[in-house]
Amino acid sequence: MTPIKEIGECLIGAGDDDYFFRPSFSHMMRIGSPQEIVQAYYDLHNNEVQSLLLDMVNATGSLPQWFIQYLNTCSAARRALMASMEIMNACCDADISVLTGYLVPSKTGKRAFVWRQGALQLSDMMLIASSLITHGIIGKAKVRQLQRNEGGSTTTEFKAIDYINSARNHFGIPRQEAENLAMTEFILMINAKYPEQKGFTREEYDSVVDNYFEMKEKRLAA
Repeated sequence: MTPIKEIGECLIGAGDDDYFFRPSFSHMMRIGSPQEIVQAYYDLHNNEVQSLLLDMVNATGSLPQWFIQYLNTCSAARRALMASMEIMNACCDADISVLTGYLVPSKTGKRAFVWRQGALQLSDMMLIASSLITHGIIGKAKVRQLQRNEGGSTTTEFKAIDYINSARNHFGIPRQEAENLAMTEFILMINAKYPEQKGFTREEYDSVVDNYFEMKEKRLAA
């Protein structure tokens, strides 16, 4: 199967096998409850962990074994690892432990786990998982959003079923087809069916205002 990269699909090879990932609504629901989906997104995009991983990869070119062991003592890094594994597992129908590795109980007996690394570095897992969940619940479609439609509200849950039902209603497609949509694809389809309204985007509005005051200053100077 050929992945459509524009909507977040990807194909990763390991040995003689290829693993297909699709960030569909149905796959997002595999992550957990609507609240757990948002929590996984937050855990993965923890700035502290991302900065630490980036600095380590830039300095050494990879993640040394001692840093992997450090994951067991840093709660934020451990949550980012768990989120990466959960998201990637949710988006693939096959067993991907060869890619992500797996968790084994720690010998400390304190309900802790040790990560046995697979073919992927943690930094790569985080990048892949970030792309998947972003395409799955937020969307990365390049659309023209009007200033009056901008909003700063946040949410604590992602209800995939609402978007599935909306897709069935707007496009007259069966449930299975709607479940296979990613958020990016859903947004592109919505905008194709309902072209953008007339008005200014934030950037267009700011540009008009800046040009107005620039011309006004020139007239006053003259």
